[in-house]
Amino acid sequence: MLMHKVKSLVYVIIFLLVTAGMGVSVYFSIAGERGADYVVETSVPFTPFEFYENREIVGVDVDIVNRVAEKMNKKIQIKNVEFDVIIDNVEAGKIADAGAAGITITPAREEKVNFTIPYYTSVQYVIYNKDMPPSLRDDHVVWESLAGATLGSQIGSTGYLFVEDEIENGALAGTGTTIKGIDSHQLAADAISAHIIDYAIADELVARFIVEKNPGLMALPLYYSGETREDDYPVEESYAIAVNRDRGDLLEAFNEVLSEMLTEDADGKTEIDRLVLKYTGFSDE
Repeated sequence: MLMHKVKSLVYVIIFLLVTAGMGVSVYFSIAGERGADYVVETSVPFTPFEFYENREIVGVDVDIVNRVAEKMNKKIQIKNVEFDVIIDNVEAGKIADAGAAGITITPAREEKVNFTIPYYTSVQYVIYNKDMPPSLRDDHVVWESLAGATLGSQIGSTGYLFVEDEIENGALAGTGTTIKGIDSHQLAADAISAHIIDYAIADELVARFIVEKNPGLMALPLYYSGETREDDYPVEESYAIAVNRDRGDLLEAFNEVLSEMLTEDADGKTEIDRLVLKYTGFSDE
């Protein structure tokens, strides 16, 4: 996810939404002092959760924040930053109150911030050149199939952390496998085509979106090996909103909104499901 450089003393704040009769608003900015009751940091692009459309940040996480602003009758400022600074900024609580960027719950992060209830579960995917696939186990890839390869993933992402752990302590330890940290998942995918890396590791929705836009690439889910192929199980993660430990009211509002948005409708889908489909353009079938 790319950091956007801003000329000194230039503060860009875009007014997005005013809820009728309530005075509630959400602002987007990439620099500047606090201009609202709360500041929520995000990191673009991470489709479908946050990405640019017509020069505005849109996505699932933005819609969640909009709903929280409405519920609390507060102004919330959304700031675009590098992904790997969000947790520390939220922990400090000086420039950010919360982080909404498809953030995975991990024990290390839980030591620094409070997390809302999970609102999405994702599987890690392996993106590869369709002419140079890794060894497959039926319809998925296991870590061992990546031994000796050069892997790429977005710096600070869960995919990067998963790869690091496997190289240091898991199935890839001592295999000569290396990892390159790259600024975004899309750039990691580009690095495959440029033969800088062999495979890229990314969340499912991001991987599917990239493959749809790049016909020379394919992607399959990444699994841990079981005793048999039938025992293999996916590398999964759960997304939640990170909230400063002193912002109990904000945490409560996020949880209330997420509970509403995770309620299944008559078709067995939640509002979050619908938003994911909306912002990816994937079929509802």
